Amino acid sequence: MLPTENRLRRREDFATAVRRGRRAGRPTLVVHLRSGATDPHAPGESAPPTRAGFVVSKAVGGAVVRNKVKRRLRHLMRDRVDLFPPGSLVVVRALPGAGDADHAQLAQDLDAAVGRLLGGGTR
Repeated sequence: MLPTENRLRRREDFATAVRRGRRAGRPTLVVHLRSGATDPHAPGESAPPTRAGFVVSKAVGGAVVRNKVKRRLRHLMRDRVDLFPPGSLVVVRALPGAGDADHAQLAQDLDAAVGRLLGGGTR
């Protein structure tokens, strides 16, 4: 499971990542990344942790299927959250094909999208 400090919860944070961040799409998912632009005048620790959130709509499937996809994506992100710069906001949006995909396919698509975002430079 994804640690509590790495979970994205606020609606504003989801909106910021999706609207102002970069994205990389694959057949089963889309990853949105807002790189860590920290405010030097913000109180607290100097390097906030990377936070990740997940969007799985009803188009993916019923409640059981959606929850299974969310669990798989959370498990996969747990091992990849350290790849992102500190303070980054990451939103993983599952596409309708994610409900039929197995764990290996989701992992392959997530790795490809993350690799494209982190190694692709700016557009």
